[in-house]
Amino acid sequence: MKEKQKKQEKRKGISLLLSILLIFCVLGTVVYTVSQKITQEMSSSAIQNVSESLDLIQYTIEAILRSEADFQTLIAHEIARAEDPEAYIRACETNQTMSKMSLILSGKTEGISNTGERFTEEGLDFSAGGTIGGLPVSQSYLNYMGTWAYTAKCPVERDGKEIGTLYAEYIYDVIDRSLPNGFYNKQASLYIMDAKSRRFVLKPKGMGQRSAGHLNLADFYRANNIMDTEIQAGVEECLKSGNNILFYHDIREIHALNYMWPVNDGTIYLVGYVPVEAIQQEGRTVNQNIFIVVASMMVAFFLCIVLYYFNWRQQDRVRKEREAERKLHNQQLAEALQAAQIASRSKTTFLSNMSHDIRTPMNAVLGFAALLDTDAESPAKVREYTKKIMASGQHLLGLINDILDVSKIESGKVVLNFDKFALSDIVSSVDAIIHPMAKAKGQEFCLEVTGIRYEYLVGDETRINQILINLLSNAVKYTPDGGHIWFRIIGLKQHSKQYEHIRIEVEDDGYGMTPEYLETIFDAFTRAENSTTNKVQGTGLGMAITKSIVELMGGTIEVFSQVNQGSLFRVDLELRIFEEQENRQFWKKHGLFCALLVDRDSESRKNIQTLMEDAGVRLDVAENLDEAMERLQDRGGDCQLVLLDWDVRDLPVARELRKALGNSIPMVFLVDPDAAGTEEALMMERTGILPKPFFVSALQKKLEEMWMQPREDSAEAQESGALKDLHFLAAEDNEINGEILVELLEIEGASCEIVENGRLAVERFQQAEEGEFDGILMDVQMPVMNGHEAARAIRTLEKNTGQHIPIIAMTANAFAEDEKAALDAGMDAHIAKPLNMELLKKVIAQCIRKREAQ
Repeated sequence: MKEKQKKQEKRKGISLLLSILLIFCVLGTVVYTVSQKITQEMSSSAIQNVSESLDLIQYTIEAILRSEADFQTLIAHEIARAEDPEAYIRACETNQTMSKMSLILSGKTEGISNTGERFTEEGLDFSAGGTIGGLPVSQSYLNYMGTWAYTAKCPVERDGKEIGTLYAEYIYDVIDRSLPNGFYNKQASLYIMDAKSRRFVLKPKGMGQRSAGHLNLADFYRANNIMDTEIQAGVEECLKSGNNILFYHDIREIHALNYMWPVNDGTIYLVGYVPVEAIQQEGRTVNQNIFIVVASMMVAFFLCIVLYYFNWRQQDRVRKEREAERKLHNQQLAEALQAAQIASRSKTTFLSNMSHDIRTPMNAVLGFAALLDTDAESPAKVREYTKKIMASGQHLLGLINDILDVSKIESGKVVLNFDKFALSDIVSSVDAIIHPMAKAKGQEFCLEVTGIRYEYLVGDETRINQILINLLSNAVKYTPDGGHIWFRIIGLKQHSKQYEHIRIEVEDDGYGMTPEYLETIFDAFTRAENSTTNKVQGTGLGMAITKSIVELMGGTIEVFSQVNQGSLFRVDLELRIFEEQENRQFWKKHGLFCALLVDRDSESRKNIQTLMEDAGVRLDVAENLDEAMERLQDRGGDCQLVLLDWDVRDLPVARELRKALGNSIPMVFLVDPDAAGTEEALMMERTGILPKPFFVSALQKKLEEMWMQPREDSAEAQESGALKDLHFLAAEDNEINGEILVELLEIEGASCEIVENGRLAVERFQQAEEGEFDGILMDVQMPVMNGHEAARAIRTLEKNTGQHIPIIAMTANAFAEDEKAALDAGMDAHIAKPLNMELLKKVIAQCIRKREAQ
């Protein structure tokens, strides 16, 4: 039985070998046929290659000639500007290209050369009419060095009048240096011939058997036995018309392709021949390569036989190896499962470790709720307990948001919302949050902005705020009372004109971190563990979230720290510059073209001056108020705005300056966040206060506030009473949430009708009288019909009436993509739960103003 199986396997092996042999025979036949066809095509293309090679030499020579003409024209311009043209010529030195330079002034027949000898045009033949770059060129001749050369002449003009002619002698040997060393492997012949004299003026190196200068066209005919009258007539016609010619003729019993190729519109010609054998060399090389490939394939065929033999003998060994690989694969799967289990246990361990952080605010909420029930009759205690419950609830909300952020980042669902924003808005909003936190701990918070040229950028403003608040709040948390926090925004050198390169630095002199913790600081669910930092509440997610957002924006983040010395976080971002910078339009609109800055700090003056000049405003500077008064007296009519660095000691002089300016010119003090005594400055007319650091956009907003103060006051009053006497329709499926909403609105003087889902909201709106509801508060996740579907249905109903009722999304879906989805569904605004009444009043006031404007 085994012998029978062996015979069958042997027959199969022989059949396989015969099949492989047949395939290789067919392949060899195909390769031979292809090689013959390639030989024919290569012969045809080789002639085309000769033409292209001659074109390349032609363009090279013409480029040299044009550069010489351009240089001569440039020298003529320099001579025209010289006080003594002849002295300029004497001072000129020759170079490798130009062997002699001469000048004949207008009205004279004799001039001077840079070699010191007298010069005349006698002996130079310009009758052929050839030009190079518009400059007349002479017939070729042997110069005083015995070298073939030609002369070009160029007029020298001063103030539109010709004052002389510049003659420059060029030698042909210069062309040889720029041509290739050999042509068709030095088998071809190439000469350069002067068309007028028919003289061969140059034999490039490696391109001919006889030297130029002792040959002319007739000698070339005799030497190469070109006596055919038809060929000679064709050559003569070629010389007259300035065209090229190719013809076959045997040269010394060698079959060759002869050529005459015009250069510079036929002023000179390329003359020579290429053996046909050299032309066809490429085709033979290709055939040789094909045969080498075929031979290699045959060798490969025999190698395949050998390999087949070894493969047949090693089948058992391969099976064993596969079995080993299968075991290894199973082991790797087991290790992967173990790694996943470890990761799961690490998250479980983290949740267990942060149980204290979660239970602490939860204990406060439940404990103070119980105290509320006990002390309900004491308003003071109720207010205190309520305040603490709100603070604990906000802390819990922060924990939940961090965990959700990490979940979305890990699943790849975070979407950046790129839009225009002002850098000053980010700085002011971050400062408004961090500065009070630092002040409460007695810390000094230093904010510095330098090198920023563009304030309006494109990016995700919310996420950038999140990065800054994470870094700065950590700096405040992990710095002891009385410490220092430094927040810097630095403009770096741009890698592209379309992007502003920004570096953000957050530095503190707090507790610092160990080298071991620095290695894992950006890992999720990690926190520094020591007796000091354990007292600080946190999730251990902030740095992981920050790093992920920075990398989503294409940036980098670094950290440097030493225990008990502090930490430095450095973030580098490249943000696209908003194309339509609004600075210049603002100043032109309000007629502000010149301002005066009073500041003792020279670096501050320089930064502000750069920013204002970029905005199109000229900024005069003064070191003190006395100097400012002098400048105003000298140039008072030119100044439309005064900026003063705040110093309470200068207040009396500032009042005098305010009187001198009159009521038409605004005056703005630049103040530090903790500056004292600024209330007195606000009592002056047409005077405002602008917090540092200085931004042009912030200055614009301040000026608009000063000009539009009455309107802002009315807007604030409108926001404070935005909900009074309004009636809302609310879609809310949670009964407790609905009850809370009704109570909160009644406190603000508003009323509300609750429905349980989106479909009921649509039906109630359809049944309502015109103007019955002032707005719709819409939950998103509801049974039957969700909030997005309900908003679209309501907008469809409105198309028939031409009305537009404000629809505000109030949902626990708090991410940027959730807000975008609400707006895309036709809603006017988005408010995240838990409900913030101040934010709701502001949003409703904006919606009312927008509807009234329409």
